[in-house]
Amino acid sequence: MATISDVATRAGVSTATVSRALNGKSSVDPALAARVLAAAAELGYRPNGPARNLRKQETAVLALIIADVENPFFTAIARGVEDVAHAAGYSVVLCNSDDEPAKEREYIDVALQERVAGVLLSPTGHSESAELLNQHTTPVVAVDRPLPHSPSDTVLVDSRMAASEAVQHLVDQGYRRIGCITGPSGVRTADDRLAGYRDGVRAAGLPLTDVLVRRSEFKAAGAKQAAHSLLIRPDRPDAVLVANNMMAVGVLETCAELGLRPGRDIGVVAFDDAPWATLLDPPLTVVAQPAYDVGAEAAQLLLGRISGERTEATTRTLSAHLVARASSTREN
Repeated sequence: MATISDVATRAGVSTATVSRALNGKSSVDPALAARVLAAAAELGYRPNGPARNLRKQETAVLALIIADVENPFFTAIARGVEDVAHAAGYSVVLCNSDDEPAKEREYIDVALQERVAGVLLSPTGHSESAELLNQHTTPVVAVDRPLPHSPSDTVLVDSRMAASEAVQHLVDQGYRRIGCITGPSGVRTADDRLAGYRDGVRAAGLPLTDVLVRRSEFKAAGAKQAAHSLLIRPDRPDAVLVANNMMAVGVLETCAELGLRPGRDIGVVAFDDAPWATLLDPPLTVVAQPAYDVGAEAAQLLLGRISGERTEATTRTLSAHLVARASSTREN
């Protein structure tokens, strides 16, 4: 069995640096931390997490409560969390809230009862969950969305800026009547993407009207209905920004049913890249979010909180970037 000294030798650092890196301490240079994690993974090194946590009556388990396990964005977040946690000797229990406050509350209750070492949560936005977590000392990190009315460690993506840049891309391609299909009102990511869409429309000097906006659940079925109501209008948009890749499936189904070809009859840009996006005809233009990095950053923050290294709440905001493909490029 590999020892901490073996990991230090493989990574070319001291055992103290290995210990700090595996416990997620921010004082370790990110490049050194990555080297340590890679060395630990190569050697199969696992700290004695359960023994270490007996003093606190905690299990060496992290609870990850996400909105939708079927969404590749959240799947990639989970992988980032798991990789960092596993290298530090923690296991991860995955819970799917379906963006339902009652289900989220149920999983938080279970996590607290089982004395998990920490909770990573993609909040539904319901204040009861935040209040419940605030009543306990279990460390928590909010992922993708902040906890409402609660100062906590948070890892976000700048969705608003990314949405504005996506609209600018469509404007640059010659689109002038741009619509938006986003998620439910009150969900931070849905509201931010709508706000960014409006920022982009205003910046381009185009008319801003809610006639071109639709909201639905963050799923294909709801987005399909929303797209249909938008695209059958006689004054339908000539391009549309879609708030995530699950919704994009529904929007593209509606386009196909109405005989609208992306890149020719309508421009389409969707949040989140996915392996199938390049397999479509035409390939889908996306706003690629660093989902894996969101998970890894969140896990590092949580491990630092568990170790007692930090007391002040920290918010880290990562950037997304546009990947232009043929679904948003006008054909001559």
